[in-house]
Amino acid sequence: MTPLARAQRQLTAHPLAADAALAAGVLLCMLAGSFVDPHGGHGVSWRIRTPDPLSLLLMTLGAAALVFRRRAPMAVLAVTGTVSVVESVTGDPRAPVAMSAVVALFTVAATTDRPTTWRAGLLTLTVLTGAAMLAGPLPWYAQENLGILAWTGIGATAGDAVRSRRAVVQAIRERAERAERTREEEARRRVAEERLRIARDLHDVVAHHIALVNVQAGVAAHVMDRRPDQAKEALAHVREASRSALNELRATVGLLRQSGDPEAPTEPAPGLDRLDELAGTFRSAGLQVEVARSDDGTALPAAVDLAAYRVIQEALTNVQKHAGPAARAEVSVVRVGPSLEVTVLDTGTDDGPRGAGPQQGGGHGLLGMRERVTALRGTLTTGPRFGGGFRVHAILPVRPRTADAKDPV
Repeated sequence: MTPLARAQRQLTAHPLAADAALAAGVLLCMLAGSFVDPHGGHGVSWRIRTPDPLSLLLMTLGAAALVFRRRAPMAVLAVTGTVSVVESVTGDPRAPVAMSAVVALFTVAATTDRPTTWRAGLLTLTVLTGAAMLAGPLPWYAQENLGILAWTGIGATAGDAVRSRRAVVQAIRERAERAERTREEEARRRVAEERLRIARDLHDVVAHHIALVNVQAGVAAHVMDRRPDQAKEALAHVREASRSALNELRATVGLLRQSGDPEAPTEPAPGLDRLDELAGTFRSAGLQVEVARSDDGTALPAAVDLAAYRVIQEALTNVQKHAGPAARAEVSVVRVGPSLEVTVLDTGTDDGPRGAGPQQGGGHGLLGMRERVTALRGTLTTGPRFGGGFRVHAILPVRPRTADAKDPV
């Protein structure tokens, strides 16, 4: 850091010391100007003169008032203006006491608003110039009087320019800070959305396969002694379901890898092309599942394809968990205009109309389904059916709505 920069930082940290240094500099300038007389005996010439004691006192008072210019700018302007008026009326030859009033007016313009600057500037200009022209010892057209007019206007204009520049810099700084906060909030929002998405995927994978493992393990334990062949088949299904769960968990957790990490997952996300395989896993667990499709082999966006698959998977898992293997489930996938409609119905339990509702599990299955569908600007309707069972109905837009683009802004 250079000595000049170090001194500037010290003055910025101690404003009163900076104002005292400025007052001392202004006093030196006024004293230097008071010893020079631009009017000699023969036209315009320069000669050394001695200022009057009153002028020395007025210069000292005006410079001393500048020490407090930041604390009370209007009061300092009033004091320096008063001593300048006294010097303009009594000084002959005149000392440059008005310099302190110009500095005070600059401070007022730099620290207040523009209307206040206009009022204070016009008042100071009028009083100082009027007093010098009307009551001073010099003719009204003397260059000293016109100099007071000019320097007063320069002080007000310069102060207003400094204030405007500070306002612009402050606005730029606030916009930069606001933009930085917005970027941080956006980053936090994206992290939260990614965590929620991964949590949904983990829930769907774990809930589906663990439900199948639970059912098959129960079957194996029930028939182990009497029908070992059926128990062996059930354990094979347990092994297959657990292997599938591990593979999907590996693929899902692999999304957390960085792009440069080795063995990044390359398997595509599941979609409706695996719907028959999904239904087969539930049939192997004893759940009667019927699948009806009328989507004409439509090529779906990856996000819609995955959401439809996960909705069906979660709905059938809820049927398996809450309605039991004795229930029957019906799955339908229909393409209706620009949307894909997915419906999962179940018949409920044998002992009542209870279906695959959330009241039996208290988990996050339905919440996850709703979040998936809502993220695609679709709608999800769930609820018990009349006569027993439960219904899950999702409408997923396949194409973006064109009407939104035509709406007036």
